Amino acid sequence: MVLAAALTACNPQADGKPADGAPSSSASPAAGGPASGAGSLSLPDAIAALPDGTEKRDGYERDSFKHWVDEDGDGCLTRAEVLLEEATTKPEQGERCALIGGTWMSYYDEVEITDARKLDIDHMVPLAEAWDSGAYDWTPERRQAYANDLGSQRSLVAVTAKTNRSKSDKDPAQWLPPALGARCPYAADWIATKLRWKLSVDQKERGTLLELAKECPDTTVEFEEAGQ
Repeated sequence: MVLAAALTACNPQADGKPADGAPSSSASPAAGGPASGAGSLSLPDAIAALPDGTEKRDGYERDSFKHWVDEDGDGCLTRAEVLLEEATTKPEQGERCALIGGTWMSYYDEVEITDARKLDIDHMVPLAEAWDSGAYDWTPERRQAYANDLGSQRSLVAVTAKTNRSKSDKDPAQWLPPALGARCPYAADWIATKLRWKLSVDQKERGTLLELAKECPDTTVEFEEAGQ
C-alpha cells in the first residue's frame, strides 16, 4: 500500500504527542500486576521489535474474550469506565453507572459527540486480530484481561460507531482512520498495544506500518508489557 500521499497532512508533534483532539500514545501497567518490560521507541524501532507471525483465525469466537466486566466492583462496566476516562466534558453518573450528558472527541474522524450512545468502545487491536496474532494460545483469563484492558490508556478508545464499524477487525494494511491527523498516533497506539500484549504482525501489516513510519518521523511509541 502506498501511503505517502494520503499522509502528507499528518503532523506529529516533536514530543511525540498527537495534534489537539487526538489522544496520547502512552501506556501504564496492567491492574493485574507490574509490567515485565517497557520502552519508548521511535516508530521504526518499535516496528522492528514486533515479532513476526502467521495469522491463525481457526477457532475464533468473539465470546472467547469476555467483556464488558466490572473489574473493580464499582458498578461501572469497562465501557462506562472508558467513557468516563476519555470524556472532554465529564458526564453525570446515574443509577447503575448510567451516563448523562458529557462530551467526547472521536479521534479517528475528529468528530465531537455529546451522546454516549453514539460511541463505540474500540479495541485498538480488534479481538479477532488479537486472536490471529497470538491470543488463540492464551488462557481465558488472559483474553478477558485483554478485552477489558484499563491498565493502558490506548488499548480501548471511545470513537464514533461509524468509524468503529468501518474498521471492524481490520489491521492497518486494510484500514486507517479517515482523519489524516489521526494516522500517526493510530500507528503508535496499534504498535504499543501489540508490544504490550506480545502480539505478532504479518508481512503485509509490517510493510504498511513501515510506510506510515516514513510520514511520522517524530512519533514515538511508549509501551509497558501487560502482566502475565
